[in-house]
Parts: sequence; C-alpha cells; structure tokens
Amino acid sequence: MSLLKQINNPDDLKDLPECELQKVADEVRQSMVEAVSVTGGHLGAGLGVVELSVALHYVFNTPKDRLIWDVGHQSYPHKILTGRREQMTSLRTGGGLSGFTKRSESEYDAFGTGHSSTSISAGLGMAVGRDLLGKDNNVIAVIGDGALSAGMAYEAMNNAGAQKSRLIVILNDNDMSIAPPVGAVSASLARLVSGKTYTSIREAAKQVVRALPKPLQDKAALAEEFARSFVTGGTLFEELGFYYVGPVDGHNLDHLLPILKNVRDAEEGPILVHVVTQKGKGYLPAENASNKLHAVAKFDVATGEQNKPVSNAPSYTRVFANSLIKEAEKDDKIVAITAAMPDGTGLDIFGKHFPKRTFDVGIAEQHAVTFAAGLACEGLKPFCAIYSTFLQRAYDQVVHDVAIQNLPVRFPIDRAGLVGADGATHAGSFDVAFLSCLPNMVVMACGDEAELSHMVATAAAYDSGPIAFRYPRGEGMGVEMPDEGMILPIGRGRIMREGQHVALLSFGGRLKEALAAADILDEQGFSTSVVDARFAKPLDRDLILRLAKEHEALICIEEGSSGGFGAHVLQLLAAEGALDKGLKVRSLVLPDSYQDHDKPQAMYAHAGLDAKSIAATAASILT
Repeated sequence: MSLLKQINNPDDLKDLPECELQKVADEVRQSMVEAVSVTGGHLGAGLGVVELSVALHYVFNTPKDRLIWDVGHQSYPHKILTGRREQMTSLRTGGGLSGFTKRSESEYDAFGTGHSSTSISAGLGMAVGRDLLGKDNNVIAVIGDGALSAGMAYEAMNNAGAQKSRLIVILNDNDMSIAPPVGAVSASLARLVSGKTYTSIREAAKQVVRALPKPLQDKAALAEEFARSFVTGGTLFEELGFYYVGPVDGHNLDHLLPILKNVRDAEEGPILVHVVTQKGKGYLPAENASNKLHAVAKFDVATGEQNKPVSNAPSYTRVFANSLIKEAEKDDKIVAITAAMPDGTGLDIFGKHFPKRTFDVGIAEQHAVTFAAGLACEGLKPFCAIYSTFLQRAYDQVVHDVAIQNLPVRFPIDRAGLVGADGATHAGSFDVAFLSCLPNMVVMACGDEAELSHMVATAAAYDSGPIAFRYPRGEGMGVEMPDEGMILPIGRGRIMREGQHVALLSFGGRLKEALAAADILDEQGFSTSVVDARFAKPLDRDLILRLAKEHEALICIEEGSSGGFGAHVLQLLAAEGALDKGLKVRSLVLPDSYQDHDKPQAMYAHAGLDAKSIAATAASILT
C-alpha cells in the first residue's frame, strides 16, 4: 500500500513512525522521476535531497517554520510533500507548477528562488524579523556547495555570525564522497556535538576559560578549535560565527533525524549542518550520467533516454561556441569566462579546444565581470559569457569596472528574451535597457544564427570599449551559415525587404516573426519594409530617419522590456523632429509584468510579439 498517497501535507507525514520514512522517501523519488519524465525539468538535484526533504518536513513544523531552498531546482520532493503531488505533471507548463519555489504557489514556499545563493540572506532577514516580532519559529536555509562559491552567501554568513540570531543553514554538499568521511563514527560525533549536553558543556568550558589568565585563554581556545576542526572540519564556518555540525550522510535517516532534532531544539545560533548527498541518487540513469541529469527534456523512465526535438538548425549557443573557437584560432589573445555555466553557454566546447584560455569562476557573476576587466587591462580579449538573467547580478561591475573605464570586455548574452518553462526568474528581459543606457557600450542583437557568427567576429575585432551581443535560447532559423564571421560596421542595420507603407524595425530574435508579419500585411495590401536593426547602441541613425521619412508608420520590435531599443529609436525621432510630420510609431516590447512559465510561442503571443500580433498592430494604425 502506498504511503505517499496518504500524505497531503507535512502533518500527515508526522503521523507516521520513523521506521516508515525510508519507504516514503523511496516513493517520493519514484513519483518525482515519473513526473519529470512527462514534463522535463531539473532532476538530478532533487533526487539528491529526497531523504533530506522528508527529514526536514518530519522534524520541523512547516510552514510556521520557514524552509528556504536555495535556487529551488532541488525543491521537487518538497513540492510533492506539501500538497502538490497530483499537480507535478503540470510542472513548468502553462498554468501549472513552477520549476522553482514560488511564494504565490504555496504557503510552504517561504521564499521565491531561481537565482543562486540568496537563501541565507533571506533566512537571516526572516530570523531577525521573527526576533523583532517576538515569535519562536525556526528558519532553515538549504544551500548547495556550488552556491557557496557566490560571495553573497559569505556576506550573509558573516552578517549572521555577527547578528547571532537563531538560524539553521543546511549545507547540501553533493560534490563529496559519502564514504569514508561520512560513516557511523562521523554521524555519532555530529549527533554528540549538536546535542544539548555537548553545547552546555562547551558553554561551561568557555566560562571557565574566560576566568583563566589571557595566555591560557588563548591556548585553551586554540585547543578546542583544533579538536573540533580535526573531528568535523568546521573551522571556516566557526570563524564566520556558525556552530558547525557534520558531515552527515544525507541519505541515512537514522543519522539525519536525531541531528535535525538536536539543532531544532538548540537555543543558540546560527548553526550550520553539513549534509553530504549524491546528486541523482536512486535513479541509475542519473547516477551514471556525467551531469547527473541535472536538467532534462521529457525522457523514458526505464532507460533515461531523453526525447529531444530534432532540428536541422543549430542552437544559438553552439553557433556562438563554434564561432568563438574560429576567432580564437586566429587570435591567441581571446579568452573566455563563464560563471559556473560552461555547458549552458557553450564554453565547455570552447574549453576542450583552449583549456588554458577558459575560466570557470563559479557562481560569481560579479567577480567574472571584474576579472574580465582585469584581463582586458593586460591587453587580452575577454569574452565574458553570462545569461541575460544572471548578468543582472553583476550590473555594478559592468558600469563601474568596465564601462566607466571603457575597457574592451566582450559580453555574449545567452538566453536573451523569454525562456519558456523556466519562467520569470530566468527570462532575459532587461539587458537591452540596462546596457544601452551606458556610455561607451555597444549593444548588438542577432536576427539569425549567421548574424550571431558575424557578431562574434565583430566583438573580437572591436577594441574601442565594451561590446555586448545578445541571442535567444534554442535553435536558429536554419539560414545558410558562413564559413567564418565577417566584421560588421558598427551601428549599421540591414534591409531585409522594402515597401512603402509600413516599416518593421526588428532588433534581435523576433526577425523571423517580423518577416512573417510582413507577408500577412502584404496580403492585406500594405506594402511592408523589414529591417534587421542589429544595433541598439549606436543606432543606425541614417537608416532609421530614412525609414521615418519614406513610410507612413514605423514599428519597433524587440524581445525586451520597455526602455530598450524602441525607447532609443523614439528618442532619436523626437530629437530630429520626425514625429512632427505625422509619422505613426509603435514600440512593441515585453509586457510590464513578470510572465509565468509557458511554451515560448504562447508567451510571445501573449506579449503581442508573434507574427499575427505584429501584423495586427501595423494594420490597426494604417487603417
């Protein structure tokens, strides 16, 4: 008989004896694999925290006790245990569950996540808020070892150590072997040092030490630090003000449960529990995969084989990687930087060709940008490849360390525009607006994959200051690819087709839809020009003013927020008096809202950026 079907919330879980919890964990793991096989999504990370998720909801009183999952891609078991099991097959689909934790989705999602390394900061805020309001609930932040490469996590830990609020941080370490370091002896020691007896003895010992002469105080403190670090390895966290417990086998409930109960009942804080897990645990195809099936398309449960769509067009990411390799073969000053996303940015491919010229700095976008600035100072040609959504995390460094100093750092910006199932946290909505307002910055966007190849070559050749080029997720248009990229004239667009009534001025990945919209308009009797703008900064001033002069209407099209390309075009037209002559202008941008996850075509239709919507907008202002 299934235990999981009896669990509609964590209170139901608490009704079970501890001896039944491993069976629950096994059923959660199976339920998760079956659900993700239907929807696709993040798999490996969630498989690694199944027992931890069960233990946390069993020991703590959620949602009163705040449980925060850093990033959130490991939260699928948490969703299954908190009343969303039957909705899991709607994961990452329109109107369905988010692939991350989301406050509006469930009271059990204490904090919305999607970007890395925010959990300890949010948890500390909740803990201090609890103290100020006189409440007594627990706050637990679960953060992965990879997320600890971000400076924000250490900033939060440093602050938490100084604040001394009662906060529990679970370090989910899935990059460390479970055996031999994490065995019965280690678990027994962790249980001992997390218990009240040890902590009270330790505090009593501190009182005795304080009564000793200063030289003896120092020696006693060093002795205790050495002893604890020898047993647990927790010196770094102790220095930051945390009481360290671990390492603990994150798949052994007999170890996890008593230790979590101890830290739950501890009166002092903050506490860090070092839990060792195995990514992909319990599903053989994930355990055997090099990436532990971190993110997957729909797949066959029996084999793990993914149902990836077949396309004749290469992905934009691969076009970028191959184009950069060609440029680097000609220029040994080209180097590449990624912030923990070598696969996602294509720099894993580049790194195989140029391992000494490829730098993965970890989840540290701020550092990545300033590191690139330092490389540029020495005459190298850094390509700092970061997703649009993650570049937001390094905006001050882009402004202060790159643009103000006019350093020639190249910014390849992947995932520009909407990203479908990953939703609002990963959408590349704002980079055109926040980059094109910066002096010295050149901002490009490719209309097709051949143009991306040209933009890589252009960026490699451009040494007059910073330059960025954005491109969407997914496959290209299937255009013929050049043997190698050509250097584009800075600030010059290209005319795709000419008409007399309306000009569609497309910036970036909506070019295909603009061309399709022109076909619709031509059938309706509206002669239509289509221009691939290529540059948001500097604008092709002469071309835009000519379009304004020769057409009744001008429509700017971009897959970004307001304040970007269209705003700069309108500024130019206003400054030149083109709007005084009866020109009808519209700027089509993403809506002023955070769009929930859905299929990309549905999201663009909702935004009014598909061919049908573009044509309808043009027709409405021409009639």
